[in-house]
Order: sequence, then C-alpha cells, then structure tokens
Amino acid sequence: MAPDPRKFFAHRTSWNLEENRLSRALAERRTAGKPILDLVRSNPTECGFTYEQQSIQGAFEHGELLRYQPDPRGMRRARQAIAAYYLQQQARVDEDDLLLTSGTSEAYSFVFRLLCNPGDEVLIPSPSYPLFDFLADLCDVKLVRYWLLYDHGWQVDFSALTAAASERTRALIVVHPNNPTGHYTCEAEQKRLLHFCAERGIALIADEVFLDFSLSGSPENSFASGNDALTFTLSGISKICGMPQMKLAWIAVSGPAEQKRDALARLEVIADAYLSVGTPVQLAGPTLLAMRMSFHGQAMTRIRANLRELDEQLSRQSVCNRLSCGGGWSAVLRVPATQSDEDLAIALLTKAEVHLHPGHFYDFVQSGHLVVSLIVPEQELAEGIRRTLAHFS
Repeated sequence: MAPDPRKFFAHRTSWNLEENRLSRALAERRTAGKPILDLVRSNPTECGFTYEQQSIQGAFEHGELLRYQPDPRGMRRARQAIAAYYLQQQARVDEDDLLLTSGTSEAYSFVFRLLCNPGDEVLIPSPSYPLFDFLADLCDVKLVRYWLLYDHGWQVDFSALTAAASERTRALIVVHPNNPTGHYTCEAEQKRLLHFCAERGIALIADEVFLDFSLSGSPENSFASGNDALTFTLSGISKICGMPQMKLAWIAVSGPAEQKRDALARLEVIADAYLSVGTPVQLAGPTLLAMRMSFHGQAMTRIRANLRELDEQLSRQSVCNRLSCGGGWSAVLRVPATQSDEDLAIALLTKAEVHLHPGHFYDFVQSGHLVVSLIVPEQELAEGIRRTLAHFS
C-alpha cells in the first residue's frame, strides 16, 4: 500500500490545489484556441504600454554591477531614491527607516515573521486581494476579516473592526487604495485606524502599491510618515513604475521612536538571512524611479479613458452599475444576482468570450459583483463591456 503523500508535507501547505471551475474553463478555451477578451489582465508589461527601453537597459549598465557589497537594509543609494519619491508624495521618510525586499509579498512575510507567533491573528479588510491567505498560511498566521461597507462610497466598518480584534491580534492591514474596490482610506479613517492600533498595542501594515494612481489628480496621504502607531508601509516599483519583473519593493517603518528602532533592528536580521534583493536592480532603482512618470502618465490616461467608456455604456442601460472608486487599476461592476458570480463569469466566458473576475475571488459576500481591470487596452475593454452588458439585456 502506497504511503499517504500528505504525511510528507507541512499542514500549512494543505491547500486545495485543484483548479476552480472558471480556471478550468479558461484553460480549456485557450487550449482549443478559442478567442477571449481578457478584461482582468493586470500585468502592465502585457497591456501595450510603451517603455523607454534604451534608458531602462542603460540603468543596468553600472560600473559597480560586478561588486557584491550586501547591506541587509538595501543599498543606501536605492533607499535615498525611495525617500526622495516619498518627499514628492508629500511624505517624509528617512532613508534609514527603509528596508528593501524583492517584492511586497516578501515584505509581508518579513513583517508577519517579525510580529506574529504561530496562530496569532492579523486583521484584514474584506473585500480584498486573495493572495493574503497564502502569505498568512506560509507564516502560520490566522487572518480575521473586518468589513468594508458600501454606501455611496466605501468606508471601514469600525464596529466590525472592533469586534474582530482579540487578545491574539498582532496587526491590522489596510490596503490604500484597496484592491479591487479602489477605496482610499480618508484622513479621518487613517487617524481612527492609527488610534485603534496604538490603543491596543498592535501594528498597522499599510499596503500602498497603488497609492500613486488616484483619480483626483492630487497626492493621497501616505501612512508612511505617521507616528501614532508602529506602522509598516509597503510599496514597490511593480506598480509605481509598471515593472513587476524587476523585483524591487520596500518596507517603510514609522511610529513611536523606540518601537521603530526595535522593529528596524529585528527586520535587519530577518533581511540579512535572505539578502534577496539583487545588486543590479538596486543600482538601477534610482533611475527606474526617476522614469516612473512616463508609465504613470500612460496608465492614468488609460484608466480614465476606460472609466469614461465604462460609464458611458452603463448610462445606456439600467440593469448594471459601477461602484464608486477613488483610484487603482480595477473597477467593480454590480450586476443582477441571478446566479453565483462564478457561474456568471463562466457563462460570460463561454457565451460572450469575455473573461471577468467574479466577486467571490475578492471575498465579496453577496453575489452580483464582477471585477474588471482598467489597464487593458481601451478597444478591448469597450468591446468586452459591450458584450457583458448585452448578456443581461
């Protein structure tokens, strides 16, 4: 009798590894060579943006490329460039309060390892991005949801947040702006969240990867310069520069001086154990950040154009509507809840040849939500939305 393969593996990896029905339908369609209007693409390198190829390549032609001088916090020149970026965002972050990582996923794992013992809890907003569950499992952390409410715009349900906290709560995550809702945490909510954390002696983790993509046209307040509670602000060039392949992100630590000092010292030991950020991208980082406005301008032009197209098509019917968003790369459609969101997404894929994400992927509790990427090319979005709305007519 063959041994049970599960005995070889840690319980933390006991995920359901079977593809969901939508993924299977998508794979079958692609294998058969059938057409798909993919309205969920979020990889900017696959969405037709123009990159300054020669300048990017030139950023990696550095005289120190072949020298290895590891710094657990990351090269100072890269951290100085990130501090300058925050200053342009009207936030003051000292270069010594920054620690580089290879991506925000790694940044989360560092912070989880810093703050949490096995079984400790982290509060997380819902709806939100599904990757958090896997990151928490890998660090033996339990996620506890607190809800975002929608009433002419998104807002934190502070009653639910208070009820979700327990003696084992070690941190609270806020995604600013939220993915996929596009909800920025307003200044009043920021103050309440920081007070909530300070009062309970827990940390705040602010995910700001989409911070720059505000529809208002003005910089949004970053959590990175707050001092009321120990705060870890996460970001990186994956979204800021539209370069997910470069693998450069960071943690900005702020808060009461003693707590901040202790956190940075411990994070430095964690980072020193991995030294995961490559020398080439650290050397190129200042140049890549200096070039970010080229991508940012293209992205914002497309996001605004796609929202206008989406709203114009929605205005010509009365069955579906769009939920309010303040920024980011996604929009949420509210549609008739006549079937599960996954069944609807499969029907749209097979009948209309349009790929949209069902709301339950992002932990929407009620059916009747679809998520669309706003950085797909304009013509594709326009045709995909036309077909989607025709499905309900």
